[in-house]
Amino acid sequence: MAGALRPIPEVPERADRLLGAIERLGLQAEEPVDAGLAPLAAVHTPEYLEFLQNIHAEWQALGGSRDVVPSVHPNYRNGVYPRAAVGRAGYHLADTACPVSAETWDAVRTSANAAVAAAHTVREGARHAYALCRPPGHHAYADMAGGFCYLNNAAIAAQTLRTAVDRVAVLDIDLHHGNGTQGVFYRRDDVLTVSVHVDPSDFYPFFWGHASERGEGAGLGYNHNLPLPLGAGDDAFLAALEAALARIEAFAPGCMVLSLGLDASAEDPFGGLTVTSDGFAAIGRRIGAVTCPVALIQEGGYLSDVLGENLYRFLGAFLEAR
Repeated sequence: MAGALRPIPEVPERADRLLGAIERLGLQAEEPVDAGLAPLAAVHTPEYLEFLQNIHAEWQALGGSRDVVPSVHPNYRNGVYPRAAVGRAGYHLADTACPVSAETWDAVRTSANAAVAAAHTVREGARHAYALCRPPGHHAYADMAGGFCYLNNAAIAAQTLRTAVDRVAVLDIDLHHGNGTQGVFYRRDDVLTVSVHVDPSDFYPFFWGHASERGEGAGLGYNHNLPLPLGAGDDAFLAALEAALARIEAFAPGCMVLSLGLDASAEDPFGGLTVTSDGFAAIGRRIGAVTCPVALIQEGGYLSDVLGENLYRFLGAFLEAR
């Protein structure tokens, strides 16, 4: 970060704390089944999936570092696809927050399987389902990882739901803009993407998430960004959420996918927004009132004393509103 080597905050303890919140609510966690590659390939390109599966072994054969970390970042990605592993690492890894280890492929497959399981549960008639995905996914494009995200779990869930309904809305309430989700659906009018996040002029991902980004081609008008100023708290977030839900209501989706980030918390180590635990309860209550089925996909939210409490308060209020 800012040129300094620091530990990546996307650590296993996150899942333990979130699972603890699930147990406090009296909910039973289930292991997702392996859904195969088809749901992933409906969103991600074949060469990208092949890259994630094989690049670590290739990197080690070159005598590379323990994990795959790109040393080159192209300023455009059209035309020739690199043959060299170093070139492909730069092509597919947007930043250094997505090292690829020997275990990455299995981890991201399991995370995506949870998202697919939630989508299947909703597609089969449930009013809601929650997927405890780790690592998160909303920064991942069809062929590029970034920001701790390798496979776009929310996009995979939305595409899975599209097999059952004509229109799907994706609401992203993570601290950071879901640029990968936006990119996947930016030219489509069957999936509406709406995001409430800290202003990218000041925060990652910097180059995407501005209010002027409305979609392209058939997707023009089907992307809606609601950036908030640094330090904004409960009132500003809830006001933006009302605007987001009004846009979603006008779209009349058959199902909704919620990219549930908890890193807007005042106590999150990223420190971009100042939403309280009471605020997360209010957010959960408001989203729980939507009329269509909802697949909740866990995104960010990093280690703090209130991480588990925030999920507990959000889901508790969400379920009460359902």
